[in-house]
Amino acid sequence: MIHYIARKNLTHRPLNALLSWVLLSAGVAIISLLILLSEQVRRQFEANIEGIDMVMGAKGSPLQLILSAVYQIDAPTGNIRYDEALPWMRQRLVKQAIPLAYGDSYAGYRIVGTTPAYWEHYGAALAQGRPYSEDFEAVLGAKVAQRLGLSLGSTFLSVHGTGGEGEEHEHPYQVVGVLSPTGKVVDNLILCSLESVWHMHAHADESTEAEREITAVLFEFRSPMPIVQWPRQVAENTDMQLVSPEVEVNRLLTLLGVGIEALTWLGWAIVALAALSVFVALYRALEERRYELALMRTLGASRGQVVRLLLYESLWLCVAGFVAGLLISRIGLWAISQAAERELRLSADQYGFRWGQEGGLLLIVIAIGLLAALIPAWKAYRLNIAQTLQYA
Repeated sequence: MIHYIARKNLTHRPLNALLSWVLLSAGVAIISLLILLSEQVRRQFEANIEGIDMVMGAKGSPLQLILSAVYQIDAPTGNIRYDEALPWMRQRLVKQAIPLAYGDSYAGYRIVGTTPAYWEHYGAALAQGRPYSEDFEAVLGAKVAQRLGLSLGSTFLSVHGTGGEGEEHEHPYQVVGVLSPTGKVVDNLILCSLESVWHMHAHADESTEAEREITAVLFEFRSPMPIVQWPRQVAENTDMQLVSPEVEVNRLLTLLGVGIEALTWLGWAIVALAALSVFVALYRALEERRYELALMRTLGASRGQVVRLLLYESLWLCVAGFVAGLLISRIGLWAISQAAERELRLSADQYGFRWGQEGGLLLIVIAIGLLAALIPAWKAYRLNIAQTLQYA
């Protein structure tokens, strides 16, 4: 019965309750969305650099090299000569070296010349078809095949550049394989042989071995020694650079973390403002309902029941705000994911409740609601029935 009366009291003064509910929902939504975003951004970034110790590419911005070569979300720093990279790739301390060559795209999806070791590195397997074995044969990432409606035997014409609006090449690619989904960057790529990329461009057929270029090389080493020694040697003796993806990603996440922390504090400020709004609403309601509460006492309600009535009102409001905030945060994450997938080929796929962080947030919201109701509840507990009825 007390729960029912508490809910009715909230709907009796909808504007007061609505303001508190909106503020609570907004604060919870901001904090929850940032929890989800920070977790999934970190997971996406860390998952795609797993097993990559260093990246070799043209000199320029180290972060730009990592974003372009590992995450495929930025323009490359330039090209490097394949014959200049080969001696480094064949060193005995190299466990695996995966060359990458690109510069073309189709429908906004980047075409990458590489070896089958690239998709195997990300845990992808052929769901359909076979690996490419001839020039201008292509293997599609799972999302590319799904979104573009391409299947085995389909053909398409690539365009120069990665924006999807460059000059169209004359020689078509043919789809010979489709990869299984991995949730990693390979899902959004069109893969072909290095020779396909070289032969696609003007006069590539007549080019010598020394003139052939690639964009980057992904290295995995057998020992940490090259990680320490090679970057300086490469920088001093070649026109290339060797960059640690872990270092650059940590630097990027640190920069992102500053903005996330600032927005998190904004969310907590809104939650605190919502708590103040709940307190004011309950305090005003107490003053307006002193006679009503006194009547409840005369009809047999105990002091504890009156106190619980106010506490339940606050808790109902807080729980409703928390649930609405979670719903808004998921809608926001979905909207951001759609935009990020179009622009950056990154997507969010984890919408479940985070028991550790969001469970803690629920407890904090409930605690804030109880604190907001504490003073009104104490005044209701000490309510003088005779005096209230006498001067009503």
